[in-house]
Amino acid sequence: MEEKKKYKILLCEDDTNLGMVLKNYLELNDYDVVLERDGRLGLAAFQREKFDICLLDVMMPNVDGFALAEEIRDVDPDIPLFFLSAKTMKEDVVQGYRLGADDYITKPFDSEVLLLKIKAILKRNEEENRISDNIEFDLGSYHFNPKLRELSHNGQTHTLSPKENELLKMLAEHKNDLLTRERELKRIWGSDTYFNGRSMDVYIAKLRKYLKDDANIEIVNIHGNGFRLVAP
Repeated sequence: MEEKKKYKILLCEDDTNLGMVLKNYLELNDYDVVLERDGRLGLAAFQREKFDICLLDVMMPNVDGFALAEEIRDVDPDIPLFFLSAKTMKEDVVQGYRLGADDYITKPFDSEVLLLKIKAILKRNEEENRISDNIEFDLGSYHFNPKLRELSHNGQTHTLSPKENELLKMLAEHKNDLLTRERELKRIWGSDTYFNGRSMDVYIAKLRKYLKDDANIEIVNIHGNGFRLVAP
């Protein structure tokens, strides 16, 4: 029987009692929760580990929730993100949504309602990812099937390694747009360390070799930022 995935939550909350109550409640409902009590530690945790959703208090020391959200969105624009806040002014709520929040939950709130909202957003993301996994790509004269890890050209098919496949899939999804190094490293390697960056450069070189038979395709290095897959 296939083991059910255990989702991982980054919870940033500077209220010690509320933080522990929420952490314990979510863990009782089978979530893996990392609790940090200020935005700086929250950012370090996000850069260190892979999460499925972030729950951010707005008013925190060192780095507030809004600033932390901007940092998180720079690395992963798609990760679900909830603000938990005592700030109820319209401009605060609007700012939260402008920063890409999936929800802005004002304190005090019902933990059961929060749990249901978390379940709903994670289920939606899982369904979207399932659809994404079935998408195939035409890249110039190449055909790429991520589900089978196959890159085909002129009747010849090459099977990609899992990392090669995931990297090409991310580039194909952002075809002709910038894909940041941070985002690639975070999603595929788990962190953006120097050594992981060197490893990714090796995989980029491999993909360039696989795609070399079509002069219209190029993986361009945008210095200091990331890569762009240029393809018709």
